[in-house]
Amino acid sequence: MTDASSARIFYGWWIVVAAFLNLFFAVGIIFYGFPVFYPALAESLGFTRAQLTQGFLLGFLIVGLPFGLVAGAVIDRLGARVVILAGLGLVGTSLVLMGFMTKLWHYEALCITEVLGYVLAGPIANQVLVTHWFEARRGRAMGYAYLGLGLGGVVAPLLVNYLILNFGWRHSFEILGILIMLVLIPVGIGVTRSSPADLGLLPDGADHSALIHNGPATANAFEVNTAIRSRNFWFILAGSTLVVGAIGAVTQHFILFAKDQGYSIAIASRFFTGLLAASLGGRVLVGYLADRFQKKNTMALFYGVLSLSILLLSSSHRPAMIWGFVVLFGFSMGADYMLIPLVTAECFGTASLGKILALIIMGYSLGQWGAPWIAGRIFDERHSYELAWNIIAMAGLAGAAAIFAISPRSDKKLTS
Repeated sequence: MTDASSARIFYGWWIVVAAFLNLFFAVGIIFYGFPVFYPALAESLGFTRAQLTQGFLLGFLIVGLPFGLVAGAVIDRLGARVVILAGLGLVGTSLVLMGFMTKLWHYEALCITEVLGYVLAGPIANQVLVTHWFEARRGRAMGYAYLGLGLGGVVAPLLVNYLILNFGWRHSFEILGILIMLVLIPVGIGVTRSSPADLGLLPDGADHSALIHNGPATANAFEVNTAIRSRNFWFILAGSTLVVGAIGAVTQHFILFAKDQGYSIAIASRFFTGLLAASLGGRVLVGYLADRFQKKNTMALFYGVLSLSILLLSSSHRPAMIWGFVVLFGFSMGADYMLIPLVTAECFGTASLGKILALIIMGYSLGQWGAPWIAGRIFDERHSYELAWNIIAMAGLAGAAAIFAISPRSDKKLTS
């Protein structure tokens, strides 16, 4: 099957399909579907808004940081496939067990194992996977893979809302966990391969005689200690942390926020679905722009528009304004994670990409899980999200400025 398939189509595109499915289920449905559970958990188990998000924050602090760094080293040594399969088992099992939780510590413990699975099977492994299979068409391939995250997010609010209405929140967790394991584990075993070399291939389907490593993604093979001493590393880390934090805060609290504005859970879920549907257009466009223009400028532009759109939430009681936010924020969110590995590879090459991305992803995960908790604390104190949205918008703009300040040429000078 492999030889016949590769004769018709480069096998890397099957890797893109596998990454698409991983991001659809293990990231899109979980990360964007989870907020739909929050009202039910608050009502049934009595959790506050800070408690609803602190489970994932604890998961990141306890296991996300150390295991994220280990995952990067393991990916570089053993390949992404093994790491992804281990993570999928943890994600699915944790969801099934969430159907039986009755106390806050149950929720927190399962959030910790859920985060561990997310770290292993989520963005870092799939970013490295696609990056190793593509060079010239890397932006396009990453864009297609990340459509999975966007489509998963589009489906998630409606799917979770449907499951809760028809089966209750406990059985909904169980259904999602079983579905993830039934779909993704066979794909990981039967389709995913860590690198083109596993099948005797080269990136992009290039002929061996035509492969010349002189592009910006492969020329500077940075070691980790060299990378972390560069300004570009810290610009990428700071910029992605601030903007991914803004995305996390908005997406994790959006359903609750819309409910506070007088919209029903069903209507709020439709707004959320619209936001994530708009991100699909952004993901397609940003992949093409990244292959044609300087990647860091494309990233900074999308991050800036995203951050400014958050200010529209102050007038979200008007349907026209909330739909304006949904379109702008959602479209700009198309650049959320997918440009980070492209800009990182452009600056530091791919030789130690797993380890370098692990450091960056652990940094922006602090924003991803920490910012929603901070927004929840602000709401619990003030019974309003207005201050939280203003702080998050300003932080996002600072993050966009940090990305714009990146200069890949300065890193090339260090290796010359």
